[in-house]
Amino acid sequence: MSKIYIIHENKEWTDHLINRLEELELPYEEWFLDEGTVDLSSIPPEGLYFSRMSASSHTRDHRYAPELSTAVFAWLERHGRTVINGSGAIRLELSKVNQYMELDKFGIRTPKTIAAVGKEQILEAARKLESASFITKHNRAGKGLGVQLFHSIQALEEYLQGPLFEEPIDGITLIQEYIQSPDNSITRCEFIGGKFIYAVRVDTSEGFELCPADACRIDDLFCPVGEQPTIIDKFQVIEGFDDPIIKKYEELLRSNHILVAGIEFIRNEQGQIFTYDINTNTNYNSEAEAKVEKYGMLELAKYLGEELKTVNSIYK
Repeated sequence: MSKIYIIHENKEWTDHLINRLEELELPYEEWFLDEGTVDLSSIPPEGLYFSRMSASSHTRDHRYAPELSTAVFAWLERHGRTVINGSGAIRLELSKVNQYMELDKFGIRTPKTIAAVGKEQILEAARKLESASFITKHNRAGKGLGVQLFHSIQALEEYLQGPLFEEPIDGITLIQEYIQSPDNSITRCEFIGGKFIYAVRVDTSEGFELCPADACRIDDLFCPVGEQPTIIDKFQVIEGFDDPIIKKYEELLRSNHILVAGIEFIRNEQGQIFTYDINTNTNYNSEAEAKVEKYGMLELAKYLGEELKTVNSIYK
């Protein structure tokens, strides 16, 4: 009997899935790829492979984990192994430029964005953008890396010359028009097996680090009104969410062989949707899910179990 191989570099983001696999009594094995070797002349084990490799691995001192995973995927796919979120997924996970070009290919609107390498080029890009307010972000990111909001070129220049400037791991900084949400929120759409599962509203009033994983959860927000604070849930599952954008997202994921993902968008004051992130190492917020009794990791574990049955039938 073969098993589910989980490829990752962050145990905190994987424990919830492992708990669900154990709950369903599914066989699994972890491949922790912070570093290692790939014997290209060997034959990989039979089984189902699922990647949870993250673009932000370098923030956990796993600088080359994605590159190692890319080599592993090439090896696995060459031998016909079923890899969920393999080469197609990591190509987008590691580059927002690649993401935006794919989004554009499917007619999905993104914020106006310019990629730049070098501080002078970042400044020039901001001038060329001609946007009253704009943000910077890292091309290879995750967890809101490098995201800063500016309202003037002068403020950007001070940031670039100051000690707080973060050099992107791949050298590419994105300068992007700032889309103002009328209610300080973004929407994250979750997909499993390439199909839409649910959407979650994320409050952005405290900033841009929007990872929904419990391990990096920001505490509930408090907005004082008079003397009594009002608690605001940062993550809220949207009941009955339905929008034509979902079909376009599913088409994009299918074309890129991505089966598990979270895609984020923001609406401006006119209600227009701007999509700005495809996360192929998606996480779920347990508190938000518990309120509506929808559980992403449980659905993911069930999906992996069904895919494992298909793989086992091939090997018989």
